[in-house]
Amino acid sequence: MESIKDKVALITGGSKGIGYGIAEALLAQGAKVAITSRTQETALEAAEQLKKTSGNSNVLGLQADVRNYKDHNACVDAIVQKWSKIDIVIANAGLGHFGSVEDITLEQWSEVIDTNLTGVFYTIKSTVEELKKQKGYFITISSLAGTNFFPGGSAYNASKFGLTGFTQSVMLDLRQSGVNVSTIMPGSVATYFNNHEPNKDDYWKIQKEDMGQIVVDLLEMNPRTLPSKIEVRPSQPPQK
Repeated sequence: MESIKDKVALITGGSKGIGYGIAEALLAQGAKVAITSRTQETALEAAEQLKKTSGNSNVLGLQADVRNYKDHNACVDAIVQKWSKIDIVIANAGLGHFGSVEDITLEQWSEVIDTNLTGVFYTIKSTVEELKKQKGYFITISSLAGTNFFPGGSAYNASKFGLTGFTQSVMLDLRQSGVNVSTIMPGSVATYFNNHEPNKDDYWKIQKEDMGQIVVDLLEMNPRTLPSKIEVRPSQPPQK
């Protein structure tokens, strides 16, 4: 079993939801964690909350818009300056706009593709050399929407189909460098995604701590074995 203790992790979009749950799980294992958010205030607030709840002070909150490559490089520089390395990168930041292709605006299309797909390309592009030095792990958070299409999902399906394929190609590119690459494809998760407010009716959904456990399990696995694409779904969704 691989140890996560003292490993340095970067989680994009880590101020809430899935990213926050992954940060909690890694901190519980003794990792050092940097999280990003689009605003500095949100990043710092989440980092302080993580320190309090985890009892682990090794948390860094950073402002970054994943659509901006300069922001990525600034984050990498800040993390390496503080902790000298990056072992784990979780490309989690994402968003969705939904509606008929007749109704999706040009701006909405661009925001989804630039965040969910190009933003992940920027994430690995800016961290790949650090990951190669550490023989680290790169994980993307895709979606079951990356293999199952649905009406009103033209932008989101395109971004997640693309992300799933992108990640598998990156896995093949980097495997001989000692960098493991996986994509996790969750179904319904109880998060704030798409302006949803998690509530008691979400009991049947995947919880953020479940996603954190999956990431921990991947990181603790012997690196000779690679689960490269993982589909995750609620075990008992409500019957329609």
